[in-house]
Amino acid sequence: MSRLQLERLLKIDDLLRKPERQTAQTLADELEVSERTIRDDLAFLKNRLNAPLEFQRTRGHYYTDPEWRLPTISLTRGELYALTLGARMLEACAGSAYAVELRSAVSRLAERLPDETWVDLQQVADERIIFRTGAETNLDPDIWHRLEDACRESKQVWMRYYTASRDADSERVLDPYLLHIYRGTNPYVIGWCHRRDEVRWFRVDRIRELKLLDSVFERKPDFNAKEHLEMIFQHEVGGVPVKVRIWFDAKTAPYIRERRWHPTQELHEHEDGSVTLQMVVRGLNDLKRWVLGYGRGAVVKEPPELRKMVAEEVERMNYNYANSLTDIDS
Repeated sequence: MSRLQLERLLKIDDLLRKPERQTAQTLADELEVSERTIRDDLAFLKNRLNAPLEFQRTRGHYYTDPEWRLPTISLTRGELYALTLGARMLEACAGSAYAVELRSAVSRLAERLPDETWVDLQQVADERIIFRTGAETNLDPDIWHRLEDACRESKQVWMRYYTASRDADSERVLDPYLLHIYRGTNPYVIGWCHRRDEVRWFRVDRIRELKLLDSVFERKPDFNAKEHLEMIFQHEVGGVPVKVRIWFDAKTAPYIRERRWHPTQELHEHEDGSVTLQMVVRGLNDLKRWVLGYGRGAVVKEPPELRKMVAEEVERMNYNYANSLTDIDS
């Protein structure tokens, strides 16, 4: 079957399902082909694809079984349901960048299912399984898709980027190596920053302006995406690998045991139910924030610089809380 014939069969199938009376001549006029071509297509539908086709003078060509579907897409009900949920999940993760394309793709696949089956799948997906990702990012789909092109074609980009820690914009030229969606809602582009002369991560939703350049780049030969992602904790990169040991009390330990936080992690159990997490990471700022999230249930054992960072943060927090009542009342 040629692509053109497949396109005609899909269109004929669509027309036969409409209430209007269809004859070989009306179908030929609609598809702008000869009546003989339509008759051959109808014969193909009936004899090769086992379509339940009949003809009556008053009704024209019609399906005796409206539930019959073209076997152009061999998806079971369960497979389409899995695709529907997968699309909802990816849409929730990637934000609006793929929303239109995802919904369109799944709807086109669903055209081969009976209407009542598709409505049932949609209802279950809407009411029984909900995907929520917490805080949403303001991701510009156009910028995301241009970065996709740049990664695929190895094109350098110029961007105006907002740095939250400095509350300021900067201009940079970047060799985009790959796109990474961290924790479902944090979209990053990872690549060689010519301003810093090193591999850096940039939040895509913080890119104010982006231009694809004509210049083509080559990846640094020592860059390995898998190894790069495995060495970081959360999304912080840079620095030399550092061994980290963090103790968690018995009340907090179950939350640490139930996940694998890092590819290099080792868990050391203690008789009192507490646990010590050991791993080798690059960068300590995200690790500091993560440890602080467990409050008094976590204590950094090493390295000394991380202990100092956490202690200083706690000291500053104590100071802020000690003086906050006076500031608020005034």
